[in-house]
Amino acid sequence: MTETTTQRTSAAAVQLWQCLAFHDADRMMEWLGAIGFVAHSTFRDDDGNVVHAEWLWPEGGGIMFGSERADSPLHEPGKAGTYLVTGNPDRVFEAAVAAGATVQRPMVDHDYGGRGGSVLDPEGNHWSFGSYQPA
Repeated sequence: MTETTTQRTSAAAVQLWQCLAFHDADRMMEWLGAIGFVAHSTFRDDDGNVVHAEWLWPEGGGIMFGSERADSPLHEPGKAGTYLVTGNPDRVFEAAVAAGATVQRPMVDHDYGGRGGSVLDPEGNHWSFGSYQPA
């Protein structure tokens, strides 16, 4: 097993991790990088499959993921939903679409505060990007 590590944000500060499985983890790493996630660590098996990866959101939070496996307890790839709070949701939304996401709900200002929009990533997972931070 090989490991690649890039340290830009403290993983120790992350207390909640979203866990995902991907059909094509390498493609999704490109997409995640395009929207602003930072690789923290990636472990691969001898065949090059991603068995475990940890990526950090620079504004706080993180995700763990790997290539789809028959023995994984994770839901089928393409069935997850995530709300990502960011100071610049328009930029993240535009980057997500430019990197291959499908718009589900365009960016709008919400009556309850904040601004947000939703996309499906290249594998069908639902992502909402917004500035609304629940109190």
